[in-house]
Amino acid sequence: MTLEVVRDEKTGVAVVSLNRPHKLNAIDEETAAELSAVWRQFRYDDTVRAVVLTGSGEKAFCTGIDRATEVPQPSSPYSIDDPLLTIGPKANDLWKPVIAAVRGMACGGAFYLLGEAEFVIAAEDATFFDPHTTYGMVSAYESAYLATRMPPGEAARLALMGTAERVSARRAYETGLVSEVTPPGDEVAAARRCAEILSAYPTDAVQGTVRALWTTRSPTLTQSFAQAPHLIALGNLPPGKQAELFGGRGGPFRVR
Repeated sequence: MTLEVVRDEKTGVAVVSLNRPHKLNAIDEETAAELSAVWRQFRYDDTVRAVVLTGSGEKAFCTGIDRATEVPQPSSPYSIDDPLLTIGPKANDLWKPVIAAVRGMACGGAFYLLGEAEFVIAAEDATFFDPHTTYGMVSAYESAYLATRMPPGEAARLALMGTAERVSARRAYETGLVSEVTPPGDEVAAARRCAEILSAYPTDAVQGTVRALWTTRSPTLTQSFAQAPHLIALGNLPPGKQAELFGGRGGPFRVR
């Protein structure tokens, strides 16, 4: 199992932890399937009324898709299979509130998860960045999520600067990506406190509000996602070229 799920029936809060710290909680096909399955399970579990999503270890919340994962692609230029499209709670029709607790790195495909959380609480040592452009890839889905959570210029800077710049927890708070910053190690407890409050409220009212809030964002995301496969097909370097750039990683970066 690549997820750790702890349910507290007394408070109605479940804590879901990405549990691949040796891989910086990168998502492989097994993790993607488990995430989708757990969100679907929560739809039918009335003992779970709010969720905290976090990553194991101190180094990373999630670093996107595991580079060792091979995803077979259809031959059609109009179709791209992306296993991360189904890892979020909203993609699985879950309308119970999800609060993300971030420590360490959150980058690339992590925004599929952060983009579908109600809000994000981050430790002071958290950093956010999107490496796609550095390695010759189009940031399409990630940028769409960012653009609905941050001012346009800040979303553009994060998406375009690649690995050259990392957004600090404090800057993420200032730009609206993060709603609270805590001392390192306190982020999960802070998220749990919020989740316990939400869990204590009438659940139908809470879920209805989650759905209402998402409805304001979903038309923009739907339109962006419709264009994403074509932009990726046109703009991505061939996998071999991407691998060359990835193999030469390790240059300096700036924390902002």
